[in-house]
Formats: sequence, structure tokens, C-alpha cells
Amino acid sequence: MANEATLWMELDLPIPFTVADGSGIEKGTVCKMSDPMTAAASSADNDVFAGIAAEEKIASDGRTKLGLYRRGIFKMVIEAGNSTTVGQDVVIKGANTIGGYTTLDDEKGYVIGKALETGAAGESVLVILGGF
Repeated sequence: MANEATLWMELDLPIPFTVADGSGIEKGTVCKMSDPMTAAASSADNDVFAGIAAEEKIASDGRTKLGLYRRGIFKMVIEAGNSTTVGQDVVIKGANTIGGYTTLDDEKGYVIGKALETGAAGESVLVILGGF
């Protein structure tokens, strides 16, 4: 995969989520959440944020738990056609990419954090996850 998030500052310890044994998830992968407290690699605009993989999960290794960061400061890539402005809420826009939120994204729970830098498509910016 590409565009994995890079940990810049750890603010909390990773939280264990259930993952599929057959799935491979690289360290730094932005993950989406499903019920019950299950995570998989993000893939689409407005996936519900589970966290960022704290370590690599090798496919079919027998593990069904993976630690995810839900708080911290990360360098994250902005999706094509999107941008961020410092202080703006950001959402998942695709596989490991983010962008500024649009109408109702905050009410639907799609916001993952706030941009700490202004950036354009393809650039990496610092984002603070949760707890802001």
C-alpha cells in the first residue's frame, strides 16, 4: 500500500481492535471501523475512522487483534482534489488519504482530527487525531 501515516508524536497508547486473520495491514495504515470494534484498511471517502495501525499485521499469521492509535500527531497525505487549512477538521478521503470535511461530516462522526498545517493535494501535513 502507499501513503501510510507517519507517527510524529505519540499522545496515547494503541488500542486493540479485532481484525481479520487473512488481512495484511501495514504499519501506518489508516483503518476504518465496523461493528463490533473491528478494523480494516480504509478505502473510501468518509469511512468511519478506527485508528492508525501501530504495527504491521501479516496476512494469515493467526492474529486477530491489532493496536490502533486513536490519538497522536501524524504526518498524513492529502487526497487528489482535496486540501486542508490549518485548524480545519479532516476526514478520510480514500486509502490512507485525508481531506477537509464537508457539510454534515462532523454530525455523522467522520471527522478524524484537525489539520495542524495547510496543504494541497498530494502533500503531507501534520494532523492531530481525536481529543482536540
